[in-house]
Amino acid sequence: MVAQDTAQRSVLFVASAADKLTLKDGSTRPTGVWAEELAVPHRVFRDAGFDITIATPGGVAPTIDQFSLSMAGGLPGKRAKIRSYLDSIAEQLDNPVPLSEVDQADFDVVFYPGGHGPMEDLAEDLDSGQLLVKRLASGKPLGMLCHAPAAMLSAKTPHGSNAFAGRKITALSNKEELLNPFSLKLIWFLEDRLKQIGVSYQAGFPLRPHIVVDGNLYTGQNPQSSERLARAIVADLASS
Repeated sequence: MVAQDTAQRSVLFVASAADKLTLKDGSTRPTGVWAEELAVPHRVFRDAGFDITIATPGGVAPTIDQFSLSMAGGLPGKRAKIRSYLDSIAEQLDNPVPLSEVDQADFDVVFYPGGHGPMEDLAEDLDSGQLLVKRLASGKPLGMLCHAPAAMLSAKTPHGSNAFAGRKITALSNKEELLNPFSLKLIWFLEDRLKQIGVSYQAGFPLRPHIVVDGNLYTGQNPQSSERLARAIVADLASS
């Protein structure tokens, strides 16, 4: 169990440990965590004075998806700033805590960055699934960004239902997924699978910031929503 200083706000980042994504034909492509979705919220929470812990399945260092540092990740200046920030927290990224050893109750915020990685591991990870079930029931803030809601698929209650059924959320839309050059090779699309577990899915304009807040659940649609999502959580905690 990871102990936290109760005098300081704390946030647990739960990141994918996957470095590849399995495609329809059984082949794989490199994947991981989308750079902006980790770097920007991490900076927002750090600048707000939060103590930050990063956890992954098995304590494996998260892989930054290099596609997210290509032209797909924005203009060169933006990508350079993101890369520089990730380099500045490299020691923390290289030494995550095993997800099985953390207690979500120790943290003021739990935050899941996206990238295609969660579709490979967190969608089926039992430790993550039970953490989400407990977190959702706790009433304390839970943030999930872009592809990170794939982790909702493993959030099964003792009765076999999904803990997120009926909750209002957003996540990467099918329209946005189709902009990826490898989209037609994917085994499944996130929006479709989330609707199957009974969430109330809400999409904004493609590639524009869009967040949905439903009680203690904060979700962001895409990388462009990274800063808005993190700032919404910080602001709501500051006013509570």
